[in-house]
Amino acid sequence: MGTERQSGRRNCFWFALHLALLFIGKRASAEIRYSAAEEVKEGTVVGNVAKDLGLDIVSLSGRRFRVVSESKNELFDVNQDNGALYVRQKIDREELCQGSGTCLMELKIIVENPLEIHYVVVEITDVNDHSPNFPEKHQTFEIAEHTLPGRRFQLHTARDPDAGINSIRTYTLTSNEHFEIDIRQSDEDKIPFLVLKKLLDREQQDKHSLLVTAVDGGKPPRSGTLNVSVIVLDINDNRPTFSQEIYTVEIQENAPVGTSILRMNATDPDEGTNSEVEYSLGKTLKKNVYDIFELDKLTGEIRVKGAVDYEENDVHKLDIEASDKATPPLAGECRLIIKIKDINDNPPEIEITSLSNTVSEDSKPGTMISLIRVRDKDSGVNGKIISSITSDVPFELKPSYKENTYSIVTKGFLDREQVSHYEITIKATDCGEPPLSTLKTLSIQISDVNDNSPQFSQNSLQFYLLENNVAGASIFSVSATDKDLNDNAAISYHIVREGSQNDIMSFLNVNSENGHITALKSFDFETLKTFQFKVVATDSGDPSLSTNVTVNVFILDQNDNAPVILYPLSSNGSAEGVEEIPRNVNAGHLVTKVRAYDADIGYNGWLLFSLQELTDHSLFALDRYTGQIRTLRSFTETDEAEHKLVILVKDNGNVSLSATATVIVKLVEPKEAFAASDVKSAAKVDEDDNVTFYLMITLGSVSVLFLISIIVLIAMQCSKSTDYTSKYLQETNYDGTLCHSIQYRSGDKRYMLVGPRMSIGSTIVPGSHANTLVLPDRRRASEEVRH
Repeated sequence: MGTERQSGRRNCFWFALHLALLFIGKRASAEIRYSAAEEVKEGTVVGNVAKDLGLDIVSLSGRRFRVVSESKNELFDVNQDNGALYVRQKIDREELCQGSGTCLMELKIIVENPLEIHYVVVEITDVNDHSPNFPEKHQTFEIAEHTLPGRRFQLHTARDPDAGINSIRTYTLTSNEHFEIDIRQSDEDKIPFLVLKKLLDREQQDKHSLLVTAVDGGKPPRSGTLNVSVIVLDINDNRPTFSQEIYTVEIQENAPVGTSILRMNATDPDEGTNSEVEYSLGKTLKKNVYDIFELDKLTGEIRVKGAVDYEENDVHKLDIEASDKATPPLAGECRLIIKIKDINDNPPEIEITSLSNTVSEDSKPGTMISLIRVRDKDSGVNGKIISSITSDVPFELKPSYKENTYSIVTKGFLDREQVSHYEITIKATDCGEPPLSTLKTLSIQISDVNDNSPQFSQNSLQFYLLENNVAGASIFSVSATDKDLNDNAAISYHIVREGSQNDIMSFLNVNSENGHITALKSFDFETLKTFQFKVVATDSGDPSLSTNVTVNVFILDQNDNAPVILYPLSSNGSAEGVEEIPRNVNAGHLVTKVRAYDADIGYNGWLLFSLQELTDHSLFALDRYTGQIRTLRSFTETDEAEHKLVILVKDNGNVSLSATATVIVKLVEPKEAFAASDVKSAAKVDEDDNVTFYLMITLGSVSVLFLISIIVLIAMQCSKSTDYTSKYLQETNYDGTLCHSIQYRSGDKRYMLVGPRMSIGSTIVPGSHANTLVLPDRRRASEEVRH
């Protein structure tokens, strides 16, 4: 109700205003023209009414402007401060003014104080904001293929709401050889027509897809598209045709009734009934042709209807017609020539005239092993024979000067070790239709010749032998194989007794038949650690062939040496020494050091010391690794003046060996100790000289053994392949007992026979004799000896 009251009040206001304008004299009136483009932004100034009316800023004071539109819209308004006419909301020219003419907006500008009315006309200019649009996106025409060129087909007309130059200017068509576009001007509309400019041929192209484009005159221009499909309708303008004018086939005489000879095939590129074909035999053929052959009118298949006799007639000529079902029908013709062939009813025969069942494997290519002859009772082509070897064998047929006679010869080298027996299949085939064949198989044995030498599994062999082996017993064996047969594969073995180690070879013997190697003496690891020799394998062929292999033998240590006491010096089979120390020494005083040596290595040479007998356990202590005897506390007046210590020295073998030493410790007063020191010094010098002598002998022996090992290693390294290398290294890992350790490599493992102290990263090899360790191999790039 409030809105209706306001509307009523507004109407009353305008009615009163018009009455006032009619009865009150007007000071001035004028018509002002402006222009504005459609879709300008809100607030765009169209013109300045105050300026065009000659009003300045002073005269604008207190005056008010009102805009009255005939269409009662509020698209424009006047700025009350400067009198500028501006756009209040977006303008859509196509909505305001239908059609392509001039679009004018008539406004009344009412100025108050004093009251004036002025007329303003605003022309809304067009912008190209619409694209041409067809009423449908697709249009289809059906045109017969015999339609003459020049025929016109009206296309849908596009519409563009824009006016003037922005309206539709032209139509275009995609490039093609059959159609073009024509435009007819009707008042302000342009009507497009599709014009046929070339005859259509449905058999070449049954459908044409075109694209019509409507383009306006804007900058940039806008366009719309119409998809046009032209379906070409068929007429009966093609006759059925065969793929060739004359067909020739051959059939055997006495072919069974119903045998299919040939399926004729005629094609008609037309459609529907215009392309449906029926077949028939010509009307002017010999009478007997209709009795022998028949033709299926729908499928075009020609079959045997009666007896076919080659002797009566060897060739039949048939005229065949194919016609379509159009009205009137069109027809095509061809000729079929049927040739009758004689029957091939005799297979070839193969006769072996000579044969060698056994061929030596060293036979040269071209060696003849058999002679054969083939024949066929038929005549003509049916009696022509083709012979061949069908199996994949190194033999071939060679034709002889006489027809149908062949020799079988070798065409390559034979190898009995690869194939010892061949089955040669000979096939003889005549040239009849269908051909008949005969197979004949020959069995050939390949005899052996001595063309393979014995072979060992490896270029060099490695064996590990515990020392103290039983003399005369077999220690290991070698074995070689020969691919030949019988005597050519019978192998005997012997040892090469040459070189620098000939003295060692004299203690080795090999069984010539089975390759078992026996040692005539027991080896001592402490004397010999490794050696090598060569074994030759020889077959019994004529001439014989042989191969040798290098055998590397590594002696493994056993715990067969008991520890030797170096100090105190042994006398009469027992080691006993006397040590005098002052009574006033402190705890930890070094009384003496028991020194021992074990000729074994690794765990077998690792010595441990222990107190077997002791008069007072609170006075002395023995280091189990170094053999040092020290005091545990200071001596008192109540302690005995003499103490006996029996030390047990044993190695770390599986069955340990041991030795004992006795040390007599005497406590003397300090003054007596000083006085006795001069007396003992002389004896001590003699004793030290003896100890030094034994130490020099022991160290000299070890050094000589070490040098021999290094020389043997260098010789083995020069003669061995990189796959099997052995490195011997000496380590001194023990500070209290004379012992040593040796390392060597075999294949991808590194073995170490350690002394009393081991490397932290070492581990025991499973299956060893508790004195062999495997060290992590940190030498991948080189095989240098590390000291």
